[in-house]
Amino acid sequence: MTDSFEFAGGEGRTLAGRLEAPSGRVRGWALFAHCFTCGKDNLAAVRIARTLAGQGIGVLRFDFAGIGESDGEFHETSFASNIEDIAAACSAMAERGRPVSLLVGHSLGGAAVLAAAGDCKTVRAVATINSPFDVAHALSQFAPDDLAAIERDGIADVHLAQRSFRVSKELIDGLRMQDQGRRIASLHRPLLILHAPTDSSVSIDHATQIYAAARHPKSFLSLDKADHLLSRKEDAARAATLIAAWADAYVEPDPEAEQPKDVEAIETGRGKFQLLIRTGKHQLFADEPADFGGFDSGPSPFQLLGSALAACMTMTVRLYADGKEWPLKRIRTKVGHSRELDQTPRDRFDARLSFEGDLDGEQRARMIEIAGKCPVHKALTEGARFTIMESPEAAPAEPPEAHAEAMERVKERNP
Repeated sequence: MTDSFEFAGGEGRTLAGRLEAPSGRVRGWALFAHCFTCGKDNLAAVRIARTLAGQGIGVLRFDFAGIGESDGEFHETSFASNIEDIAAACSAMAERGRPVSLLVGHSLGGAAVLAAAGDCKTVRAVATINSPFDVAHALSQFAPDDLAAIERDGIADVHLAQRSFRVSKELIDGLRMQDQGRRIASLHRPLLILHAPTDSSVSIDHATQIYAAARHPKSFLSLDKADHLLSRKEDAARAATLIAAWADAYVEPDPEAEQPKDVEAIETGRGKFQLLIRTGKHQLFADEPADFGGFDSGPSPFQLLGSALAACMTMTVRLYADGKEWPLKRIRTKVGHSRELDQTPRDRFDARLSFEGDLDGEQRARMIEIAGKCPVHKALTEGARFTIMESPEAAPAEPPEAHAEAMERVKERNP
């Protein structure tokens, strides 16, 4: 879901943004800073923001002052004003109950989030994409004659990315005066560096310098075969997926938001079947095998069902064996599924348990018997009641503690 988001920038100008909100549970909020002269509606900005939102991280993408729909003139802005705009965006998000935990910046936007992180109190992690270590590298986009005109006249009209901009000497001087090495060394936040080895605009050497300047925890991931602007849809999606996985330990939802207890399956838009499965603060992918038209990026529905049965049997046996103080070191449960059309019921699950420990035959047989009494096995064999409706107000799922109580009852009934 995309909503407009306007706020006052660092110098009081009204800045225009788009808020990409997750359709389900919100894992946390991020801010995306676009590349030099690009804007919030740049393809990479949109694709990355929407992919992150699809994985539970809401994103604010906005135009810096003097760009796109935001107020101001480009020649009145500078790298310093971009930093102030990022800090103002974080403050506006916090005021509206969406504290930004993650800063993501593309190209010069990456340099800007590195510089702004210290002014954003809620930010816990930073990710950069194809970003320069030397901020003045952005001047390589200017023709030598244009730079000379700006130096001579203090302001000049130039062409950047096939568009015309009026650029002031203040902006040029500001790009030359940044001490990114010091800023990165004092970041005091986890840093993820994504860079394409084939980037012809900002070479991979810049990523190396950023990584060398940063302190741990820091990570570097290569965006193989991508270009500087991530113009291919799959490259932007891959970058966002990597960021979402890495940031899982750092993004924070609204502390007042209650964690949902339902299990939710959401189409990711990648391939025909891929789903993001969420429950509470946990998530995983579900999919179908490649020979059935999927990506094979996660378990199939019946594999998930088998996983639930295997997990429940294992937990129930563990609870029982510990209560008996038996020397059971480890349990391994495998569950296979098959469909026999000439049988009733048609679906068959074969569970195979193995036990490690100094156990006698009677103990092993008893644990096999107890496995068949687990709550999930009971639900499958005895049947369940269902409600299926089109409504966001469906009855809430059974809380996790109810499952634990059911396993305790198994233990009580089988002394």
